[in-house]
Amino acid sequence: MSLVINDLHVDVETESGPKQILKGVNLTIDQGEVHAIMGPNGSGKSTLAYSLAGHPKYTITSGTVTLDGVELQDLTVDERARAGLFLAMQYPVEVPGVSVANFLRSAKTALTGEAPKVRTWVKDVNAALSNLQLDSSFAQRSLNEGFSGGEKKRNEIAQLELLNPKYAVLDETDSGLDIDALRIVADGVNRYMDQRDRGVVLITHYTRILRYIKPDQVHVFVDGRIVADGGPELGEQLEVEGYDRFVSAAKADA
Repeated sequence: MSLVINDLHVDVETESGPKQILKGVNLTIDQGEVHAIMGPNGSGKSTLAYSLAGHPKYTITSGTVTLDGVELQDLTVDERARAGLFLAMQYPVEVPGVSVANFLRSAKTALTGEAPKVRTWVKDVNAALSNLQLDSSFAQRSLNEGFSGGEKKRNEIAQLELLNPKYAVLDETDSGLDIDALRIVADGVNRYMDQRDRGVVLITHYTRILRYIKPDQVHVFVDGRIVADGGPELGEQLEVEGYDRFVSAAKADA
């Protein structure tokens, strides 16, 4: 079972019309694997994340994405979630008037088709919040409204824990986190992966999160495609050398 991205081309809608961002992405994430996607700003990493999730601004023009054999392109956003795909957003949206607890219960109900029992659900939510070092009173706050950057990202990982999808796409979950929050978030991702039958696409600029979440593979993303693959040592190489070599090579090939 796996998440398979095959020759994916994607356009984004702009004021001047469609613009091609992804130019043939190939990637396979098997169960039990963490794949880190690293690259400079504007290389298309977030476009990949939103395209997988079904954001209407992004159009798949060719290629396929299958999740355990199911073609995602044929599914709506909510159907993709029910099929087992989860997106932790780089900039989580504020939803005034909807509490964290109500949002989580609604999301769980939508995924499973039945509302979780209140007593056990409250216990599960409090446990997930505690794991992310968030107080139980956090559940009554409006979703992401007035949250610090660290609280938003920890809340995303609490969602990951409670919804327990098959595959998680984490779009710069480490951005804006101090070292303590980074450890807490990484611990949450590692708990999720301890199940052994889950998969993660970890999108990031920086290698620091790879010290806490060990990737099986690292992919360098430049100009809408993967230009290099390797193991954790590739992440260490990027820490020292940066992306310039890969960006220059991509320009030369263009």
